[in-house]
This record gives sequence, C-alpha cells and structure tokens, in this order.
Amino acid sequence: MPLFKRNPFGHILFLKKWLIRIFGIVSHGRYRKFNNLQIEGSENLKNLPDSGVLFIANHQTYFADVAAMYHVFNASLSGRDDSIKNIGYIWKPKLNVYFVAAGETMRAGLLPKIFAYMGSVSIERTWRSGGKDVKRQVKNSDISNIGKAIKDGWVITFPQGTTTPFRPIRRGTAHIIKTYKPVVVPIVIDGFRRSFDKKGLNIKKRNVLQSMVIKEPLDIDYENETVAEIVTKIEYAIEQHPSFLKVLSVKQLEELTKEEEELNKKREFWS
Repeated sequence: MPLFKRNPFGHILFLKKWLIRIFGIVSHGRYRKFNNLQIEGSENLKNLPDSGVLFIANHQTYFADVAAMYHVFNASLSGRDDSIKNIGYIWKPKLNVYFVAAGETMRAGLLPKIFAYMGSVSIERTWRSGGKDVKRQVKNSDISNIGKAIKDGWVITFPQGTTTPFRPIRRGTAHIIKTYKPVVVPIVIDGFRRSFDKKGLNIKKRNVLQSMVIKEPLDIDYENETVAEIVTKIEYAIEQHPSFLKVLSVKQLEELTKEEEELNKKREFWS
C-alpha cells in the first residue's frame, strides 16, 4: 500500500491504520478487563462483501459502542468466533469501516476529532443542534457522503439518532437504504449505558456484562417496500419497537439517564 494512499474522504490510510491500532490497544481492556463483552453472531460478518454494507444498531454511548464494533469486526475477520481475545487482530484492521455521527459531536474537542479521522461520516442533525430543538433541511452533501462511504466499505449508523432508548427511527435511514441498496445488518447492544458515561469515555461501573448480537442481514425489497415499512422493520431488528418496552416507560428511562449523567460529572477520564 502506498504510504500516502487516501480513502474517498481524503484520510491517509497509513495514519488511520496507526490510530486504530493505538486506540484499539488502549480501549481493549474496557471490553475484556474492566468489563466483559459477550458476542453473538460474529459468523454473520464473515460472508459479507467488502463494501456496500450498512450496520444499523441501537445506541447507548457516543463512542464506546462504535469502538466495540471495531474490535468485533476486526476480530471476526481475523478468524475469531464471538471473541476479542488476543489483541493481535488489531494489527491489520479493516480500514474501510465508517460510522455516521453528528458533526457537532465530532468537532467537540481533540479526541473526537481524532476519532473522526478514524472513520466518521459527519452529518448535521436536522432536529437538534447545540442542545436545542431545531428544524432544518437535510444537506444533500451529508446524504452523498454516506452513500460514498457505503460504496467504499462498511458503515455503522444509529437510526434513532440519540442514545435515549425507544426513540423513533429517523426516516432518513430508510431513504438511504432505498437509495443505495446496501446489505443491512442489524446489531443489538446492551450494557454499555451501565458501564460507561454518556460519551463512552469514562468507565462508570466495572464488572458489567456488555453484550453485542450481530444478526443476519435483513431481507429488504428495495423497490417495493415503503419507507414506513422499512422503518418498522428496523425497529424490530434492533429491538427498539415499542412492543419491546415491557417494564420501564420511556419517561422512567429518561429519568434514570439524567441521574446517570449527574453521577458521570463526578467521574474522571479513564477512571
């Protein structure tokens, strides 16, 4: 590989590789030492094409969810089954993995900017900005950048657009699926909200069982299924349909999240 070869977004792959290696080594203990990540379905990754894949997942933290997926993807592609033991897999990471994230999040400090270089497809939220509700048009450049990333490799997106559970699926994800026709792979995660703060940088609690279930690709009729039908299919696939809400109401969950955020303010980085 030429030393200064770049991806479609202009990022130098040699630099990206080393960033993934370094942060992979630093973060590995968060899923193997401080807490344990239980993985199911990693065999579903091995037969996927090298590009044209869209992963849809529920969202619990800003960064820890994506970091865990980077570990699982690379471990699986190196031959490990449902395991991220032995960090050696990170030496040859898959470099065409991207994740969709809010631009304001990825610009908020040096660390997020480094994470962005590792694979962020930054978009501007149409419904919220600077902590306030807004209403604005989707930027065509954002959509085309997501399409560019799908064409080049694997893309992770969180179709609810928030870490709050059981929020509605953003219809834009369904439009992207109909437009670019990717292989759509659902992922369901749990435990990250309990073990990390909202940003996914500070360890909030140790000895938490984190889980990641990688499901088989969805069967989607790109031409004939409506956006609404795809949205419903996504809700069920990532287990965020209201029918999964059996014990706590959304309001109760929001109250718990607020309590957790207050506690997180007292935590130290890499605690």
